[in-house]
Amino acid sequence: MKDTKINPPPFKLVFLTPKYWLTWLGIFILYTLSWLPYSFQRLVGKGLGKLLWVAGKKRVNIARKNLALCFPTMPESEREALVKLNVEHAGMAILEASIGWWWPNWRIRQITRVEGYEHVERIKAKGKGVLALATHNMNLEVGCRAVGLHDPCVAFYRKHNNALMEYMQYRGRARSNKYMINKRDVRGLINALNNGELCLYLPDQDYGRTRAEFVPFFAVKETATTTGTLLFAQEANCETVFVVSLYTKDGYIARFVPGLENFPSGDDKEDVRRVNEKVEELVMLAPEQYLWMHKRFKTRPEKDMPSLYD
Repeated sequence: MKDTKINPPPFKLVFLTPKYWLTWLGIFILYTLSWLPYSFQRLVGKGLGKLLWVAGKKRVNIARKNLALCFPTMPESEREALVKLNVEHAGMAILEASIGWWWPNWRIRQITRVEGYEHVERIKAKGKGVLALATHNMNLEVGCRAVGLHDPCVAFYRKHNNALMEYMQYRGRARSNKYMINKRDVRGLINALNNGELCLYLPDQDYGRTRAEFVPFFAVKETATTTGTLLFAQEANCETVFVVSLYTKDGYIARFVPGLENFPSGDDKEDVRRVNEKVEELVMLAPEQYLWMHKRFKTRPEKDMPSLYD
């Protein structure tokens, strides 16, 4: 089988120059916090959420707008309460990244579990790769570690713009997993699936007009939805499952659920509509934990249409 291993970014001497000193400071603070008791980290996370509510108004307003677009019939008071919970989880997500990147395996096992792995096993027993379609919940960094401890996987991801953070991010996300594949390396992900790997792919973000269909997502009737999912499912020897990372009072759950039947069917628009429908179902398990701060509806069906975020 073809080797699909991607070399991790190397450490560079430039990382020691003043350009990166503030980044190092942030890394040091997060790393230090990661060793504190988990209960204390959750308190800090709530505090960061309150800070974000005040200092991150732009992102808070994006979440507020997304929820208004998706749930127009929800009473405004309920939506606002959901926004506040979402911002609280966003604050904790900062620490969840440090947990996912730096906690030792024994500590991760104490707060996580994997459910529904039999759906992955069923596909692997056929000698196929597994394309796991993940919802973008904000605790996904912990969920990825949980999955990796159960079955080291490959993830399709976007590089960090800061080279030092990319160095840390890659190693953190690959700590219990195999390797990362840059989002532009389509052939790399196909090769990994052909090699029988469990691969994580996020189909629920706005990747632009290229390779997209406009289908409903909650109450927004025309949402740019990637057809990359269909490309991977069609070109690789694989089958799909869905996976969602959830925080509960008992810890974190990485839950696998069955993929779609007859997928892809040949009808791209209908197939991505079905993907969105399943994502909606998983989002509603814990809507306060979803990444509502992403401009999910930035791309409009026509370029001259006004932005939904103005």
